[in-house]
Order: sequence, then C-alpha cells, then structure tokens
Amino acid sequence: MPLAVTAFDKRTGLAFIVAFGIVSLFADMAYEGMRAVSGPFLATLGASGAMVGIIAGTGELFGYLLRLGSGRLVERTRLYWPIALAGYVIQMAAVPAMALAGNWVSAAVFIVLERTGKAVRNPAANTMMSRAGEEIGQGWAFGLHEALDQTGALVGPLIAALVLAHHGHYTAAFEWLGIPAALTVISVVAVRTRYPYAGDVAPPKSAQAAQSALTRPFWLYAASAALTAFGFADYSLIAYHFTKTQLMSAALVPILYSVAMGASGASSLVFGRWFDARGLAVLVPGLLITALAAPLAFLGGFAVAIAGAGFWGLALGIHDAIMNAAVATMVPAHARARAYGYFTAIYGIAWFLGSALLGLLYDRSPILVSAVSAGAQIAALLPLLAAMRTLRRQPPQ
Repeated sequence: MPLAVTAFDKRTGLAFIVAFGIVSLFADMAYEGMRAVSGPFLATLGASGAMVGIIAGTGELFGYLLRLGSGRLVERTRLYWPIALAGYVIQMAAVPAMALAGNWVSAAVFIVLERTGKAVRNPAANTMMSRAGEEIGQGWAFGLHEALDQTGALVGPLIAALVLAHHGHYTAAFEWLGIPAALTVISVVAVRTRYPYAGDVAPPKSAQAAQSALTRPFWLYAASAALTAFGFADYSLIAYHFTKTQLMSAALVPILYSVAMGASGASSLVFGRWFDARGLAVLVPGLLITALAAPLAFLGGFAVAIAGAGFWGLALGIHDAIMNAAVATMVPAHARARAYGYFTAIYGIAWFLGSALLGLLYDRSPILVSAVSAGAQIAALLPLLAAMRTLRRQPPQ
C-alpha cells in the first residue's frame, strides 16, 4: 500500500491554492455581493453616513478581534480544518439572512455575523495556505488565491446589480446571493476531503521557540498595516457617497465595485510575484496608490470617482495579498495562526477607529475624509521602512 500523503510539494501546493481559491471565489461572490450594496441598503433603512461608517467599522472590529481568540484556539487545539469549516458555515449563513432584515439594527447584526464567520475561519485557512506557499512562494500563493478570491468579488456585485435592475429591491439580491453561499460550503468540504493533511501543522520544538516566534519585524509591519487600515475608507462609505451625491445610480454602484474587485485581483497577482522577488519594498508604491484612492473617490466628479474606485481596488489587492504572505515569511508555521490572530486584531482595531472617524468626518466634509485617509497611508511608510531595515539585519524565518 502506498504511504498516505502528509505534506505538500510544488504540484500539490499549487493545486491546493487553486482549490482553496475556488472556495474563496464562491465565498466572495456571496459576501462581497452583500457588502457591495450594504451601504445603500442601510441608507434605505434610515441609517446616516456616520452610522454606516460605524456599522462597517464595528463589523470589522468584532471580526478582527475574534481572530485573536480563534488564532490562539487553532494553535492550541491544532483543529485547523474543523474550525475553518465552522467559520465558513457561519459566514455563508449570514448572507441570505440579510433578506430578513426589516430595519438597520437587524441588518447590522447580520453584517457583524458575516464578519464573525470570516474571523473564525481566517487564521486556520491562512495557515494551511501558507504551508502550500512554502513550496511555491508565499507571494505567489497568496497572490494567486487573492486573484481567484477577487474574481468572485467581481461577479458577486454584478449579481446584486442585475437583481436590483430587474427587481428593484435589495431583498431579492440577498436571496440570489444565497446560491454562491451554498456552493462555498459544498466546495470547502470537498477540499477538506481531498487535502486533509493541509491541517497537519507540526507543534513547536520547545516552549521557548513558541514564545519567541513573533519578532520585531512582525510588530513593525503590524504597525504599518494598522495605519493603512486606519486610513482605508470602507466601500460602504464610498458607495454611500456615490448615491447620496447622485454621482451614479444605485444599480451602477455594485457594478463599479465589481470593477474595483477586478483591479484588486490583477494587482494581487502582480504584487504577489513581485513580493517573492523584492519583499516588503513593494509596499512602498502600494501605499502611494492607496493614498490616492480616497481623494479621487470623494472629491471628484463621475469620471474621477470611477478612477478612485479603481485605485481603491488596486490598493485592496496589494494589501490583501502581501499582508498574509509577509506574515508567513516572518513567522514559523506552528505560530502563524496566533500571528494572524494578533496581526488582524491590531488591523481590525485600526479599521474600526478609522471607519468610525471617516464616517463622522464625512458628515462634516469629504475633504476631511480625504486628508485623513491619505495622511495615514503616508505615515504607514515609517514603520514599514523600519521593518525593512530590521529584516536586512535579521533575515526572515
């Protein structure tokens, strides 16, 4: 009898990333379709611009903070697949449930629940993908996964837009998004059946090795990412701006979001490959791109707003691909779930504070939103450059 496969090689590593990318394609089709219209949907239920920002930030805060606990739980129990599967079920159930929301409070509950599911499954899923990335390159692994992920994020808003154009109300859109939500659960179970060994992560060799896994470059990079998150305007607020100012119709907003997701997928592939060759240095132009997104989206007319949404998508792809890849190159496999938990908790707190502040500032002036957003991206260069200097002296693990 042949021995059971217990580890990735280049072929199976690439196949696993593609398979998990298909899972994420369906998942993003569902929840990004939901998120593309959540801002205008909340507006129809009576929410203000400040409340839209606070709800979006609260969802991110709760979701990211929960990853702190789920990351520790995964590391201690090593139940990578069971925890990942549970998270997908919770997240996907929340998408069609939005059709049941009769007021902005209940809609906010489902928005937070969707983020909760993602928080439960994220550290486990990222750690398993990073094991495949050890064979094919972390930047390529997470960049390819992100490109497939964003393909779903492109299609989901188009589904929402088509349903809105045909039916004219948001409830039907959330109901139709239940189809890719169901396909997500089916596909992730299939991947678990085919690659059960993805969750076989070896424990640390000693207690000292476990405690010393998170080094100075990791914390500096986390600080840079926090500043990026603080100034990164959520698309819910951008969509709210587009509809409130009548820059575009409600049906066009999710279409524009799908265009941004297409740009995100393309940038994740390019910057993921570039990261494997150059490391954190590729984030310097990434931050400059991010700094331009809010001023273009909030201060221009129709054409400039479209460009702003495109820059927003480019920035999202850069950071989503490189963020996970960079953590994987700095932290050994046994500690990555915990590292992803800590990292994303810091990121989420910053996102919450930034989203809430940007929402409050928007009710005063979009100019203030743009200034704070761009300023935070420029400030993020300082800890990023410090992390790069430290890594030159202390090679990544």
